[in-house]
Amino acid sequence: MDAAHQKGEEFNLISLFLKLRFSGRGPDDTLNCNNMARYTGPKSKIARKFREPIFGPDKALERKNYPPGMHGVSKRRGKESEYAIQLKEKQKAKYTYGVLERQFANLFDKASSKEGITGENLLKFLEARLDNTVFRLGIAPTRSAARQLVGHKHVTVNGHVVNIASYSLRPGDVVAVRERSKSLEAIIHSVAGRKINKYSWLEWDATELSGKFLNFPSRDEIPENIKENLIVELYSK
Repeated sequence: MDAAHQKGEEFNLISLFLKLRFSGRGPDDTLNCNNMARYTGPKSKIARKFREPIFGPDKALERKNYPPGMHGVSKRRGKESEYAIQLKEKQKAKYTYGVLERQFANLFDKASSKEGITGENLLKFLEARLDNTVFRLGIAPTRSAARQLVGHKHVTVNGHVVNIASYSLRPGDVVAVRERSKSLEAIIHSVAGRKINKYSWLEWDATELSGKFLNFPSRDEIPENIKENLIVELYSK
C-alpha cells in the first residue's frame, strides 16, 4: 500500500469512527458497502425504541429514555400483544448484532438443527461472527466499525484476508489486523481505548494485534440483554 493510499484509508476510517462517536450514527450510515438493505438511520432512534443502549453509550437515550413518537415519559402506549413483544425481541437481536433478516433466519435454522438449546445456540452463532469478534477484541469500537474494517480488508483469519463480516469463526481460529493495516491511526486509537474487561472465549495478543477464538461462549458469558426464548417462540408459530 503506497503512502497516499494508506493516508486516504486512514482518513476515511477516522472520519467514520468520529461520525460514530459524536453523531449517534454508525459508519454504515454513510458507507453501506454492498448491502442497501441494512438500516441507515440514526442509531439513537433505534436504541430509544428498545430503551437500551444496544449500540453502546448513548447520550440521546440518557436524555430521552422512552420510545420515539412519545412526548415525555408520562405518555403510555397500549399493551403490546404477545406477537409484538416477540417480534421486538428479534428486532433487538438483529440490530444489536447488525444482522439482516435472511442472515438471521439462516442462523436460526442452523441453531435449531444443532444439539442443545436453540436460543442459546443462536446467540453463540451470532457471537462467532467475524465482525462481532473484531468488536469484542477491541480492534473496532462498535460492530458497525468492525464491519467496515472487515469490508475494507484490514482483517485476517488464520493469516488470510477475509472481507465477509458474517464469516463464522470456529474454535482455534485466529483473528488479526492485517500487517499493513496495523499503522492505521483509527485501529491504533481503538486498540488503545480497549477496555480491560476480557471475554473468556477470546484470547488477546496486544503485541501482534490478534486474538484467538477459543470456543463458543456459554449463555451466561454473553453480556447482551436478549431474551432468546421469545425469539424461539416467534419462529415456532
